Amino acid sequence: MKKQILLILLIFLSSIAFGQDHIFIETESFEEKGGWVIDQQSFDVIGSSYLLAHGLGKPVKNASTKVSLPKVGKYYFWVRTKDWAPYPKGPGKFKVIIDDKPMDIIFGESGNDQWLWYSGGEFETDKEEISLTLNDLTGFEGRCDAILITKSKKFTPPQGNDELLKFRREMLGLTDAPKEAGKYDLVVIGGGMAGTCAAISASRLGLKVALIQNRPVLGGNNSSEVRVHLMGRIDQNHYTKLGRIVRELDNGDPGNGNPEAKEYGDMRKLEVVKAEKNLSLFLNTHACAVEKEGNNIVAVIGRDIATNQEFRFEGKTFADCTGDGTIGYLAGADFRMGRESKAETGESYAPENADDFTLGTSNLWASLERDTVSHFPEVPWALQFSDEYHIDEPKSDWQWETGFGNFNTITEAEQIRDHNFRAIYGNWSYLKKNKPEKYAKRELAWMAYIGGKRESRRILGDHILTQMDIEEGKMYPDGCVTATWTIDLHFPNKENSKYFNGEEFFASTKHIRVKPYTIPYRCLYSRNIGNLFMAGRDISTTHVAFGSTRVMKTCGMMGEAVGYAAYICKKYNVNPRGVYKNHLDEFIKIISEDLPTLSSE
Repeated sequence: MKKQILLILLIFLSSIAFGQDHIFIETESFEEKGGWVIDQQSFDVIGSSYLLAHGLGKPVKNASTKVSLPKVGKYYFWVRTKDWAPYPKGPGKFKVIIDDKPMDIIFGESGNDQWLWYSGGEFETDKEEISLTLNDLTGFEGRCDAILITKSKKFTPPQGNDELLKFRREMLGLTDAPKEAGKYDLVVIGGGMAGTCAAISASRLGLKVALIQNRPVLGGNNSSEVRVHLMGRIDQNHYTKLGRIVRELDNGDPGNGNPEAKEYGDMRKLEVVKAEKNLSLFLNTHACAVEKEGNNIVAVIGRDIATNQEFRFEGKTFADCTGDGTIGYLAGADFRMGRESKAETGESYAPENADDFTLGTSNLWASLERDTVSHFPEVPWALQFSDEYHIDEPKSDWQWETGFGNFNTITEAEQIRDHNFRAIYGNWSYLKKNKPEKYAKRELAWMAYIGGKRESRRILGDHILTQMDIEEGKMYPDGCVTATWTIDLHFPNKENSKYFNGEEFFASTKHIRVKPYTIPYRCLYSRNIGNLFMAGRDISTTHVAFGSTRVMKTCGMMGEAVGYAAYICKKYNVNPRGVYKNHLDEFIKIISEDLPTLSSE
């Protein structure tokens, strides 16, 4: 017990760092989060997670922690935050309270939409331990990355990303070697449907597997945090063994944006994973670096999104199931983002010229009928709606979507999510004020603060799936996962564009029907990183083909196939390409019905 307490204390202290004159506190490490939530979605951009006051317009409970000071006396403090919707300014206001005394400065209303350090002034204390509290004032997504306490009146924390990253690492002591998390046959990064299925299928064949997920729940877009229902068919497979694990994890179809969190089966997924004796699960761990030897990955470095403790996962093979192709990108894998031209691919649905257009990100929401009339605050910083244009709906569906090439879905993920917030709050404010007969007793019950992302990087493999492969139903020798979804390419809704040109948040689509077709195994591994698999929305396709492969039941079957291929990699000491070149027949047998269930011993 003493050892456990000491370990917890050491991990906590890693996020409260003492310099010669400075104390650096990561807010995500606060002992009590209150109603604030940890947001890691922009970790790769700003170098950290942060706390978010996601209250749907009602102030959330305070977050607080204790901080030890080197001595009593006068101190100065700085807060790293931003005004996320600065026109006119300040939806996310909050205060810092030190030892029950609210400080004078209100943060989050600067009128500047960049992450910056802001001076909070000075305080004096006769204690060597103080309480530090974040006091949300609005419930409208106030955010705080870190707090710096210093004895030096003249010191200013570094503002630039590169300088701040170095300063942060020094203050947190992250320059030391990460903690060893074990050696594995397969390291799976990303705990959505693709990654979870990959980890399970490999572990059931006896592989030692690590599953790394940067959220507290599994399921990705199908989790209670995002709430997208599972789409794609698993009953029309050419190799019907694929899809069994997807079926095992499937909690039924609650639709999109259901206000009941339990309908998305977080516990079901977790219980299945935890029952696997060969599988080690690492939740709340964001993979942020890789180690390489030649063109192979040796290890992945992950950081706990709350404590900032770093871990090293050594592996023989790795599966990038992050959706964003993060591990492939860090390792130098060839990838594509955006649309190819018609001349390049020969696809009739491709544009004339290549561009950066990607499908967007959704933040679903729902309202519920209550017994009494409720009111909603004024939101002058949100998108403004009118009698001429508003969306008369009590809940969202997939169409609430931002991106479309107006934003980069990786480097501007926070801005995309925030634009969705501005649209949702603005429309809801209009409905509450102008349609009381329908909405007076309704209130926002739930809104996703984790973006449901559709498209970003696609890592290139030995085969790049195309529109022609799909429409012609080409059956390659390594065809494995059977896909059934339409070619479903979203674009801005014309009516929405009329009123919000360049700031669209509502989508349309045209479903292009396809017959069941198979995705080649060669789309599931990198063409230039020797031991890297992919499963999910970052596999090797063109943008047009991606419109069909991206749905979650199909992605889950990709994961199953990757897990089986990893078994062959270990059995014959080959890389993923070696499975295709030398052991394809055995791989096909494994995914076929006629092979007896393999032992997990």
